Order: sequence, then structure tokens, then C-alpha cells
Amino acid sequence: MGVSLKDVAQRAGVSIKTVSNVVNNYPHVTPQMRAKVQRAIDELGYRPNLTARHLRKGRTGIIAFAVPELGNPYFAELAGAVIDAAAQHDYTVLVDHTAGLRERELLVCQEFRSHVIDGLILSPIHLENDDLLARQETSPLVLLGEREYEAPYDQIAIDNVAAARSAVRHLLGLGRRRIAFLGSRTGRERQPAHQRLRGWREELTAAGVEPDETLVVATDGYGRGDGAAAMAELLGRGARPDAVFAYNDLIALGAMRTLAERGLRVPEDIAVVGFDDIEESRYGAIGLTTVCPDKQAIARHAVDRLVERLAGGTVTEPRRIRPGYRLAVRESTGGAHTVAPPRGGGNAD
Repeated sequence: MGVSLKDVAQRAGVSIKTVSNVVNNYPHVTPQMRAKVQRAIDELGYRPNLTARHLRKGRTGIIAFAVPELGNPYFAELAGAVIDAAAQHDYTVLVDHTAGLRERELLVCQEFRSHVIDGLILSPIHLENDDLLARQETSPLVLLGEREYEAPYDQIAIDNVAAARSAVRHLLGLGRRRIAFLGSRTGRERQPAHQRLRGWREELTAAGVEPDETLVVATDGYGRGDGAAAMAELLGRGARPDAVFAYNDLIALGAMRTLAERGLRVPEDIAVVGFDDIEESRYGAIGLTTVCPDKQAIARHAVDRLVERLAGGTVTEPRRIRPGYRLAVRESTGGAHTVAPPRGGGNAD
């Protein structure tokens, strides 16, 4: 038979209510009393019944995290961070895969599994503002991903335009001027690809370099094969760049494969920058320079906002939270010491 609150109370010489206050982390407990109860908990090996605790609050203790591509390392890594953050609040995470399909995104954000989950963290691709405004499900929803919505839900996203500009600024600082963008998409102007392409254009323009639209290649997807095909298409146009900024790391890695097959050296002939900082970018034969979103902060903010909504916090207005990012410079751009300094122009900041 397991250890009960009563057993802990007897060992600590306090009331069951005091033990409950400590276990539930209520603030009105003195440090001395908290330490006394914690010692008893540790000595007896007490483990709270999380299921019973959630049920007393009318909760299941489960939140859902819906992503478009579970096979994409970025979302797999982000899911791990969400699971870790949720565990800090004694929540279990159900991971769902929408395949980036609008009908499945609609399904998960409406009433699908509402009897199983307490709230939802969703990274949408194709949902529109009207879809979210029409949502009737009352469970809390937090939106991830860089797409911008004008909907009454908390949104967690890095500044894609600024992050893209930092990547292009780095390449310009290495003296590169024919900088390609791989991974553009058609339609849906608020999608991340459009924002990163906008950052590419803005930074080139700010540096006095006319954006060359012949160096922009659209892709059907965001995988390695898409990057390899996009790089082959660009080279087939005869529009050889001296640098590539890719929508994400997978496209960048695919592009680097094509460059190797064509006998072009990275970074000597063509420098490459990605976006996402997936693990593979750090451990390939050529380390990939990439924009690194703070995945831990993204996950922490998302879970904290969801839990706050579940607790009935005083904040009612939806919030837009911008986690940080940084640029990790690796072998695919070689570093300033291997490339000539910039020729003319300037950086944005």
C-alpha cells in the first residue's frame, strides 16, 4: 500500500491540511514548516496522486501539443521541450500530428478530444483568422509558430523578419552579395516563409544590394529533398549565387548535398545559412551556420500561458510573446577570417 498524506502528516507531526498545502505549493506556509514536511516526504518516499489531484479540479491532467510535421527534427525537439515544461506543472502531454492539413488543424482546435485534454498548444500552418474566431471550444488554446493571427489567443513566436535579417547580415558581412533564398511559398502572406523572405529583401536593401528575385526558389515542402531540388533548379538557371539563406535547416542540408554533388565547395564557393538549429546542423560533416530559436523558452512560455489560463488567471487579454534567438556561426559560412570583408553597402543596425 502506498504512502498517504496521513502518513506524512504523522511523520512530520503536522495536520493533513498542512501537508496538502506543501504538496500543492500553496504560498502561505512558512519556510520552516515547508522544510519539515519535505523531510517527511523524502523519508517516506511519498508521491502525490496526480490523477486524483487533477480530477478534484475537474481536469484530466493532459494537454495536447499539435504539430504539422512530427518527422521534422525541429518539431520533435520542440515537443521534447514542451513535455519537459509541462512536467514542471504535473501535466502529461499528448502529441498530435496534423500533417499541416487544414482539416486536421480544424479538427484539433475545435472539439476533437475535448473530453480527454484540458488545453491545446497548436502550431498551425493553414488555419485562417476566421477559423480561430469561429472556434467554440472553451478549453484554452496557445498558438505557436511564426504565422501571425488577429485572434483572441496567446501566441508565442520569434521575430522571423529580424531573425532572417541577422542571417543575411552575417553573409553580407562576409562579403557575399549574390545571396539566394531557398524555400519561398506562394499565397498566405503571413506564413513564416514570407516573413523570412521579407527579412532577406529588407537586409539586402538596407545594405545597398538590390534583391535579385532570380535567386529566390520556391519549394513544395520543407525537407532535405526539397532543398536539394531547389539548389539544383537554381544552378540549372545559370544563376549561381555566392551564398544561400535557406528557410530551414533541412532545406539548407539538402542544398549542401547538391552542391557537393556538383563539385562546389561550402563555404569557399557558396556559403550556406539555415534556420532552426536542429541537432543534425551541429554534427554534419560541415557544421551548418543557422538561426537558433530559443526552443526551451518557446516551450516554457507556451505551457506557462496555458496553465495560467487553466488556473483562471487575472490576465484576460491575449498576449504576443517574442522568445529570443541567436545566430550560431559554423563551418558552412567559414567565419570572417576566410572570406574577404564587405565591399560597400552597410548593415541595417
